[in-house]
Amino acid sequence: ATAVLLGATALTACGSDSGGEAGAESGPVELTYWAWAPGMDKVAALWNAKHPEVKVTVQKQASGDDLVTKIITAAKAHKGPDLVQAEYQALPTLVSNDALADIAKEVQGVEKQFAPGVWQQTTLGGDAVYALPQDSGPLMFFYRQDLFEEYGLTVPTTWDEFAETARALKKKAPKKALTTFSANDSGLFAGLSQQAGAQWWTFEGDNWKVGIDDDATRKVTDFWGGLVAEGAIDNQPMYTPAWNKALNTGEQLAWVSAVWAPGTLGTAAPDTKGKWAMAPLPQWNKGENATGSWGGSSTAVTSDSQHKEAAARFATWLNTDPEALTALVKESGIYPAATAAQTSGALAKAPDYFANQPDFYTRAAEIAKTTAPAAWGPNVNVAYTAFKDEFGKAAKARTEAAFGAALTKLQDTTVADLEKQGFGVAK
Repeated sequence: ATAVLLGATALTACGSDSGGEAGAESGPVELTYWAWAPGMDKVAALWNAKHPEVKVTVQKQASGDDLVTKIITAAKAHKGPDLVQAEYQALPTLVSNDALADIAKEVQGVEKQFAPGVWQQTTLGGDAVYALPQDSGPLMFFYRQDLFEEYGLTVPTTWDEFAETARALKKKAPKKALTTFSANDSGLFAGLSQQAGAQWWTFEGDNWKVGIDDDATRKVTDFWGGLVAEGAIDNQPMYTPAWNKALNTGEQLAWVSAVWAPGTLGTAAPDTKGKWAMAPLPQWNKGENATGSWGGSSTAVTSDSQHKEAAARFATWLNTDPEALTALVKESGIYPAATAAQTSGALAKAPDYFANQPDFYTRAAEIAKTTAPAAWGPNVNVAYTAFKDEFGKAAKARTEAAFGAALTKLQDTTVADLEKQGFGVAK
């Protein structure tokens, strides 16, 4: 549905009249905020209590493509809210449909409070600022500490070591697997490619350039496809009863995931609480220090807002104020993008599931600083759907050739969709 609604306009800055701000009219300014994170109304209540001149009302929405479609539809009718919670990969789609305002002037200096790789996602690589980072999902390596010791395995620091660890485990325990390659999780694959240096979408002049089938992504594809083909790792999808059981019983010893993994593990593998540990993501070359991201969202001001300055003030408070950030962690369960909040307030103590690793969030914060830049385009939803289709077939085929063909098909599908939408595409 989002693809149908995408306009054929080039990516341009958009703004709105900031007239009618607080103090310019009788009574408080009233802002509407569309968000899906739980407890966001409680966080907004803290703002309302201290800022009677600007009242924020949170309207709970669905997430993902459903929200993107709703925002675009509202923007076309000029009936959008003042603020929206938008995933990073959705920003180019919203901007290309003139749904978001450029708030660069209203948030000058705020970028210092975020990791460069995270901040870049809200600017789309230019001078305009279309949102403020809210939460992030830096990738890390999670592993069963007790089973690594039992099988004499060493925590890998490079992807070559990761492959050797997977093979060593198979020799010692053929029925177990280090991890799985899940073809239904395009966000994880995008994050791994991001770490390798991939730039899937870039904007050149009036044209989009699609680089999904680039050297970096092909390296990631060949690596994981090769491990699946030789049987060194599993190929079952994640978030299934079978996958939960594999984690809970120790059939799967590790998981490449994001900082939010403790919550998922607590549900999927409750019997293994206190047996896991977290380490930085393996690197492609020894001595490098970079990670990708899986998930994350931002707070954007819409082009329909008649109170742009007030909306930007609230967005800044929401994502930088210590009290607001503590509330976001407590009420909404997010990992804040603001670097100062990643080791303070509600994150000063390790997650209960990782009580055996008291420095969990201290290490996580150091990893988050190394997040590589991401490059999103206006049809991420199409690319993600194509990934699930094509890589799902490859995972079943279990051949390196099938994975290579899947990546080529993913590139071709994404380019064809952009052209169909009327976007200029660089060859």
